[in-house]
Amino acid sequence: MPKTQPKIKATPAKARRHRPDEAALGISEAAEHLHQHDPSQALEPITQHRPTIKEDNFYLGDRLDVMRAIEPSTIDFILTSPPYNVGKPYANHHDLMSYEDYLRFLNDTWQAARRILKTGGRIAINIPSITHGGDYQPLYCDVINQMRKIGFIMRCDILWHKHHISKRTAWGSFQSPSNPHVVQPYEFVLVFSKDEKLHSGNKKDIDISKEEFIKYSNAFWDIKAETRLAKNHPAPFPEELVYRLIKFYTYKNDIVLDMFGGSGTVAAVAAKTNRRFIYIDNSVDYLAFAKARVSKCLIKLN
Repeated sequence: MPKTQPKIKATPAKARRHRPDEAALGISEAAEHLHQHDPSQALEPITQHRPTIKEDNFYLGDRLDVMRAIEPSTIDFILTSPPYNVGKPYANHHDLMSYEDYLRFLNDTWQAARRILKTGGRIAINIPSITHGGDYQPLYCDVINQMRKIGFIMRCDILWHKHHISKRTAWGSFQSPSNPHVVQPYEFVLVFSKDEKLHSGNKKDIDISKEEFIKYSNAFWDIKAETRLAKNHPAPFPEELVYRLIKFYTYKNDIVLDMFGGSGTVAAVAAKTNRRFIYIDNSVDYLAFAKARVSKCLIKLN
């Protein structure tokens, strides 16, 4: 029997320097729930029946379905923050998987990401330290091990000090050495390259200033967490964090992808800095918010 094709719906951003259309999104055949995948099919080759994925577009669907439809070795930079697996109320995602299932979920994502990155392309992954049930799991170590086993070259880890502690009631044995707990007002950004360290580009498309380069090359980033967008998404990226990563690791006109697009910060900052973007999410609401946000950014630029 013929294989059922994944449900993917694209809604494009309008061309830069032109006022975007504010009309309704017109999304149909939306994926209502995260699909389950056989890991052995995570790298299924593209067929002629799959849709063509283009930059400066928003794609509604499962991350693996959409990434399968992207031509190999075409993405310059992937910047993403996967679900934290701490019980956050993400739309269309169960955020309390077992740790083993969570690691499989992540590994499938990294496998698909490697196929679409260019040689020398980079991937930056934002992850927390604490996972399911508040238990301490060395997630950053496990992700590093996953990425190296897949074949990525690790470039650095950035410590993002975010000035924010969501629950300060978990003291453990308060004022006692019997079983005290520590809190971590920081997260990691892990950066990897595909196959080689050099990412080639045109010198005229370098737009990072000397001051920015010196500042961003210090791996301790003191950036407050994003709170203004919390009503639209449970874990939004701060724009400053995304801006630094995009300016430090990409040229103008590079293609930047976020497979957990959420509130659209990566797409918005890419648009502001003259990079091209691909936004992926399985939530109609997140996609609608992200598209409206990017449209506003483009209007301001015009």
